Amino acid sequence: MENDRFTEWGFVQQGLFLAAGPCSAESEEQVMETARALADDGVGFFRAGIWKPRTRPGGCEGVGRAGLAWLQRVQEETGMKVGTEVAEPSHVQACLEHGVDVLWIGARTTTNPFSVQAIADALRGVDIPVLVKNPMSEDVGLWIGALERLAQAGLSKLGAIHRGVGSSLEMRYRNAPAWKMPVELMRRMPDLPILCDPSHICGKADLIASISQEAMDLLFDGLMIEVHCDPPRALSDAAQQLTPAGFAEMVAGLRRPHAEGGRPEYEKQMSG
Repeated sequence: MENDRFTEWGFVQQGLFLAAGPCSAESEEQVMETARALADDGVGFFRAGIWKPRTRPGGCEGVGRAGLAWLQRVQEETGMKVGTEVAEPSHVQACLEHGVDVLWIGARTTTNPFSVQAIADALRGVDIPVLVKNPMSEDVGLWIGALERLAQAGLSKLGAIHRGVGSSLEMRYRNAPAWKMPVELMRRMPDLPILCDPSHICGKADLIASISQEAMDLLFDGLMIEVHCDPPRALSDAAQQLTPAGFAEMVAGLRRPHAEGGRPEYEKQMSG
């Protein structure tokens, strides 16, 4: 059955595994309006940035702890699981205190083994799903190393998120898709759930459908997509966020090869 990998995490969502929500939690009203719309479409995992590591200071860097109470309200009113990015032990502790269901480590943090180890140490003895985004460079060993650090701390519910890599080349995407990187991760760790983050690969909402379909063709386990109730007014990454209606339309148009069979044929090809 599709998405059995997530059953032990407590997700009961049918069909394609989807994580969706705004780049940044900006206000309680914005969070709840977006969450209600996504819940109506059957999304089981609401994502929102609480702390935002920006490339340069001065932009939207997140509302911090205050936003965690909004995620709790999402849990209570919609029944969705909620998740956010953590970049240091204090973030981990705040999330655990507020009952956040899933954590993820961002690309900038994955790039630094010291930071990943500090997060792993903060999570030692905690049974919570943790997703790891690929590092900023095309280094699958660094990605695997981050996952290994978490596993050595006793975490067993681990997954990966592919969000592309930085590039100096001029291209239509915000980040290079670099598909060979997640394919190699699938080959080396075939039991690891892998999501694709088309929002950060694309940087533009109108490109998300095509990259999402490529991820489906490569047999990713699901998608993490940025969705905002009013994208033009978003405080961060406005250009890459879909409306809830646009998100539902995009998902409905996806073709999912081998939807019921996981990745066995693909794994056979890669190991042959």
